[in-house]
Amino acid sequence: MSDPIGAALQSLAGGAASPVGASAGFSIGGTDDRSRPVPVLRPRDPDTPSFADTLTRTLNAVSGDQTRATDAIASYLRGDDVELHQVVAAAEEAQLSLELLVQVRNKFIDAYRTLSNMQG
Repeated sequence: MSDPIGAALQSLAGGAASPVGASAGFSIGGTDDRSRPVPVLRPRDPDTPSFADTLTRTLNAVSGDQTRATDAIASYLRGDDVELHQVVAAAEEAQLSLELLVQVRNKFIDAYRTLSNMQG
């Protein structure tokens, strides 16, 4: 009978699959010359924006799109020198950005629910 877990471990270690009980190049509680470092979180680079910064910037951009669309509609209704196609384009852009934001929110909620179901 084959050992799928042992084969997977071997493929991760870069070697051929070996049967259970054979030396697979892994040791429990010891060191191995073929072991790889476990990736850890690095300190955040101060020049890179954080997730909160990116989220805030995105929310502000969507809000700005909504404001521009509202202003374009109001200008058109007042009779200002605004072309109808500009109004429609601004409204469509605002609608698309809001729909995208809602879909991203839904994905975050799904991911959160998945993680919370895994924990208990």
